[in-house]
Amino acid sequence: MKENAQTDHLGVVPELNAADLAVYTWVLEHRRVDPDAAAATGLGPEEFELSVERLRQAHLLHVSPDDPSVAFAVAPETAAAQLAAPVEARIREQQQHLAGVRAQLGRFVPHYYQRHSPAEGLQVLDSVQAVRVALNNASDRCCKEVLASQPGGGARVPAAMEEALARDRAMLERGIAIRTLYHHTARFNGPSQAYVATASALGAQYRTAHELFGRLIIFDRELAFIPVKDGSWGAVVIREPSTVAYLCTIFEQTWDRAQPFADAASQGLEEVSREIHETIIQLLAAGLKDEAIARRLGMSLRTARRHIADIMEELDAASRFQAGVAAASRGLLTPDDQRT
Repeated sequence: MKENAQTDHLGVVPELNAADLAVYTWVLEHRRVDPDAAAATGLGPEEFELSVERLRQAHLLHVSPDDPSVAFAVAPETAAAQLAAPVEARIREQQQHLAGVRAQLGRFVPHYYQRHSPAEGLQVLDSVQAVRVALNNASDRCCKEVLASQPGGGARVPAAMEEALARDRAMLERGIAIRTLYHHTARFNGPSQAYVATASALGAQYRTAHELFGRLIIFDRELAFIPVKDGSWGAVVIREPSTVAYLCTIFEQTWDRAQPFADAASQGLEEVSREIHETIIQLLAAGLKDEAIARRLGMSLRTARRHIADIMEELDAASRFQAGVAAASRGLLTPDDQRT
């Protein structure tokens, strides 16, 4: 009995099987758990008793205290509510404790930032866990606006996208404006299309460009995150006002030239494809290698090479030099491109 009480308190459901379903169905109709019930369900007496006990632990069965042979089947929703009640109470208690911790330590935040001079407005986070914690905290404290640049076609691992969508949803529900830049290639990425469609419906804004300046997230034009130079999952946190303002200016300039993106199926895929095509020709003429072109356009190396092969075939060129000459002769390069 002591073990059962502990099981109920923790809201743990015993593992139920086909025999338990048969016993539950019998009791639901006949309201009995006597030896005849065991025989009717095709179970041995000991197996039947064990099933009844499991159903009692799951709150799916109530045996009469006055007559142990009489039992009543409980609605699954009612049983689930009874088992969930202590768990939900513990969650509420932990949430209250967490809110208290944040309130207590939050009083120290202004003093910490006031102590730092502009020269100390940088912090390096060297692990993905530290970055996630910092981003979540910044999202919780954000009051007005988030600006973000996500190179690479918007392609991220599903877990990171789910976490980001949860953060964005919470901020949008608080009335915070969110604007994000992607590479044009995000329009051809299924997960990115779904992410943008969902967040756009909640009020976020997205645009795409054929080239981006790099990864960037800015909160309230006061706090910025940029990647570390070693290409790892770390980040540099910037609080120095002039540097953050400069990054905001770069974002706004790119945003003004970018194309709106909310629905990939109806928004300029043909025009975007042509712009990507023309940009690759320009970068080929400039002498960039395949890896550099892929990085500049936010696409995989394999995709970039497929585009390059199509362009070389279209221009009937055997080398990048020949491709540049052919592109210039057809008027596909601007004077600046040809000088490059």
